[in-house]
Amino acid sequence: MISNEKIKSIYLIAICGTGMASLAGLLQKSGYRVTGSDSNIYPPMSTLLESTGIDIKPGYRRENITDGIDKVVIGNAVSKDNEEVLAVLEKGIPYISFPEAIQKFYLQNRKSLVVAGTHGKTTTTAMLSWVLHSAERKPGFMVGGWMKNFDGNHAIPEGEFFVSEGDEYDTAFFDKGPKFLHYSPFASILTGVEFDHADIFRDLDHIKDSFRKFVNIIHPDGFLLTAFSDAHAKDVLTGSSCEVETYGFSSSADWVAEDYKFKNGEGHFTLSHKNSKIATFHLPMIGRHNVENAIAVAAMGIKLGLTAQEVQKGFVTFEGIKRRQEIVGVKNGVTVIDDFAHHPTAVKLTLEAVQEAYPGQRLWAVFEPRSATCRRKIFEDKLPQSFATADRVIIADLFAPSKIPLEDRLDPKRVVESINENGGNAFFIPEVGALVDKMAGECRPQDIFLIMSSGGFSGIHQKLLDRL
Repeated sequence: MISNEKIKSIYLIAICGTGMASLAGLLQKSGYRVTGSDSNIYPPMSTLLESTGIDIKPGYRRENITDGIDKVVIGNAVSKDNEEVLAVLEKGIPYISFPEAIQKFYLQNRKSLVVAGTHGKTTTTAMLSWVLHSAERKPGFMVGGWMKNFDGNHAIPEGEFFVSEGDEYDTAFFDKGPKFLHYSPFASILTGVEFDHADIFRDLDHIKDSFRKFVNIIHPDGFLLTAFSDAHAKDVLTGSSCEVETYGFSSSADWVAEDYKFKNGEGHFTLSHKNSKIATFHLPMIGRHNVENAIAVAAMGIKLGLTAQEVQKGFVTFEGIKRRQEIVGVKNGVTVIDDFAHHPTAVKLTLEAVQEAYPGQRLWAVFEPRSATCRRKIFEDKLPQSFATADRVIIADLFAPSKIPLEDRLDPKRVVESINENGGNAFFIPEVGALVDKMAGECRPQDIFLIMSSGGFSGIHQKLLDRL
């Protein structure tokens, strides 16, 4: 057991959320009896939980909360009037939030390494976790995506480090502050700050306030690595008491990637620290943005005592994450790629990365507005510019549009019109069946389909491959 409390049985409400599933796996492997419930039970998280033997109860039912439960972890997907929550309160069972549980069970007496920022958190957290693991530092970690190296998204710490993906989203109905404020960071990477999560943040300044609070709790003896190119990241550094260093492609950064080139499916760069060359690295991933993530990981690894050779060993063996520029299949010369991009900046960077990796090939961008933010009008003017790299653009209808007030909804037709007005070739096709017909009917060998959604997109990837 990790805590001094006499806890044997732990119940997780909303267990299938990415973070909650990670926590459930960690607790199970730590020797606790773990059960939980959720109204949305689907892969990959349900598969992950089932593989560990965790009992998942479908739906939220009062009778699931029994007297044998010692502690309840309540996810932020449920409200205070949830049936099970009410039963927990009535029975007086001790409860905590997901990030509080991470702090309580896994961060005590360890160096907490937190990756925060609007973009690139999952990839950077996974890369850092793997680099430390391959260097035999035996870190614990919690990643918001499925790591191919581990065929999972978490590990119990056996060494001094625990790596967390620091989410700025709210904690629980009883704690509306950001999750990352619970992670007691010793050191952190800040990939950048942009407006997102329009369902809980008013504006960019509201987001910045959260990141300022996070920066201010980094241990004074620790450090923060922040993206040099991000102006908004600079705005949140006021008041930090730890060492702050910057990273990026600019020669003005503290950690600089020079001589970048993409060759044979890998990004190559030379890393320097304050004008002193460290080493040359190569990374089996596409895109300058992933190289920028790698700069931060290399810098953190070296500052934590790893050698450049250990960092490089981690890079070359890193297999990536599912749903991040993942090739789902190649059929009749047509490549289908799945990606999680749902923010204009992420869409733009992902398209540029794919274009760089497949020069001269026709690139289709297929996009489902699905996240709480991209279904709103907030990015209606920015989205068209994000697709400039693509040769063909198809935008589907909003996912669950009725959940967004009509006056606040993104108009995908208007986005398509704007793309075409600026010389693009875009189509609005609301239904997945018609969308697959369009792609299968007009594709040709060497075409690349980059399909972007923060959800399953009705299984469109396999439907297209089946048609091909």
